[in-house]
Amino acid sequence: MQFCLTKKNKLLERFLSVPKDFTYDELKTLLRSLGYEESNLGKTSGSRVEFYNEINYHKFKIHKPHPGKIVKHFYLKIIIEDLKSFEII
Repeated sequence: MQFCLTKKNKLLERFLSVPKDFTYDELKTLLRSLGYEESNLGKTSGSRVEFYNEINYHKFKIHKPHPGKIVKHFYLKIIIEDLKSFEII
């Protein structure tokens, strides 16, 4: 999926502002643009998913939000810190 640079920048800015209404679909789109792939952790993983970046061998696991689509605020903060520590953002 080709991602327009301005859309990527706008989404990244939104993500970094840690909004309370950031959706899981927005997170997936942003992470894909940064080189991450989403992987379910098997049949017994429930809502847990892993995002993996083959370029820098970085991965992290989160729970998909349910029943809604909004990513929990603390997950956004953790992901931002993690991406910054690996100098991805």
